[in-house]
Amino acid sequence: MKIPFKPGTMIYPLPAVMVSCGDCAENYNILTVAWTGTICSDPPMCYISVRKKRHSHALIMKNKEFVINLTTEELATVTDWCGVKSGRDVNKFKEMRLHPEPAQIVKAPLIKESPLNIECRVVEVKELGSHDMFIAEVVAVNAEENLIDKGTGAFQLNYARPLAYSHGRYFGLGTNIGGFGFSVKKKK
Repeated sequence: MKIPFKPGTMIYPLPAVMVSCGDCAENYNILTVAWTGTICSDPPMCYISVRKKRHSHALIMKNKEFVINLTTEELATVTDWCGVKSGRDVNKFKEMRLHPEPAQIVKAPLIKESPLNIECRVVEVKELGSHDMFIAEVVAVNAEENLIDKGTGAFQLNYARPLAYSHGRYFGLGTNIGGFGFSVKKKK
């Protein structure tokens, strides 16, 4: 039996990512985001939604660039800490002993410890209420070499043990149930 529940954001789990922004070492910042996702494959596009009062919001509005850095179980504490502390008050790279690296195209830094960094350039800002959605084109991707399958060239994020966010909690991913199309694949 189902019961009515208050309207809210109930689409879970989501990736927990660290978004890096800023255009020089003096203003680099990290924001933890779960409101993120893919919105188009050709051209490759994604989004993040950020509260207007967040320190990173102003940096992204000014520079129109950011980097989505995927997180792992190993980075869970750092990911959470970067989400509850403000870049107005602390240098998150320094405090969490993270290392900013130059991106290929954008001025915002990559987070070296992340297994995958997605460089993004904002193409539209959509005001939604408490959050603004930054719709962005993916302009470059940087992948940890040891997570690329040598035979197929496929990126294998599962080996990095990615972090997911569900209703206020962080989780690792569980057992692989099947790949895309497994339900209709012919048995060999």
